[in-house]
Amino acid sequence: MNHEANHKIIDQQEEVKKQPEEGKQDEAGAGPGGFEETGEAVEEVDVAALMSQLEEQKALVKDYYNRLARVQADYENYRRRTRQEKEDFYKYASEQLMVALLPVLDNFERALAAGGDSLEGFKSGVEMIYRQLRDILVAEGLAPVTAVGEEFDPVRHEAVLRVESDEYPDNTVIEELLRGYYFKDKVIRPAMVKVAKSS
Repeated sequence: MNHEANHKIIDQQEEVKKQPEEGKQDEAGAGPGGFEETGEAVEEVDVAALMSQLEEQKALVKDYYNRLARVQADYENYRRRTRQEKEDFYKYASEQLMVALLPVLDNFERALAAGGDSLEGFKSGVEMIYRQLRDILVAEGLAPVTAVGEEFDPVRHEAVLRVESDEYPDNTVIEELLRGYYFKDKVIRPAMVKVAKSS
């Protein structure tokens, strides 16, 4: 009995000795903070490189902003210039016509200033001025609207009177009371006319 008891005591003492050694082995396998190391390397962050990239991006942003500001300024200048050119165009659109009409005005002044009782001479001078004025206006795009003998067209003609007639077909212009005009291809004044209707 005593012999068996002594063996049990010895076995218990050996178990107690083993426990601290096992604990030391477990601690040896653990990393900082008690975590077990896996063998993977922790990637180090290069702060200087990141700061350098950040400064590069800041410089790019500043450059883009300055370019955008220049583009906006150029666009505003373009809008202002084109608006001014447009205003000047409408303001002085008739300048060339005015210059062309000045000789007509000069001739009227000369005719009025000229003395004498000759009606024929005065009429001849007025006819000359009329032709001069007509030629200038024709050169600018003025043209008369054809009326007499034409079928009535409400775009080109304005019917002032309608008269019964057996001589002309129905809805035919038989007399022009006031001449109409085109400017280029646009009717700027329809002809005032008398129109035939069937009796």
